[in-house]
Amino acid sequence: MSTVKIAPFDAAEYLDSEDAIAEYLSAALEEDDPALFLAALADVAKARGMTKMAKDAGLGRESLYKALAPGAKPRYDTVLKLARAAGVKLTVEPVNA
Repeated sequence: MSTVKIAPFDAAEYLDSEDAIAEYLSAALEEDDPALFLAALADVAKARGMTKMAKDAGLGRESLYKALAPGAKPRYDTVLKLARAAGVKLTVEPVNA
């Protein structure tokens, strides 16, 4: 009997453009789960490099880790800074669009 080895999935490996990041974060936002969105934002930060993401957002590296830690409740302005640092912006559209 042969054993199949499966590598763990790491979304960060596929987030190599602003378009991919925008699609990924948009899909996470559609789930109405803030923890899922923050986890997706953490994947983006990992893909971009935590140090670069923190610098681009104007945050310390430790602050970035705290903001994206499971169970964290970052401030709205922090989320906006991280979105901008990821090369995307958050937008609003009608629910019944």
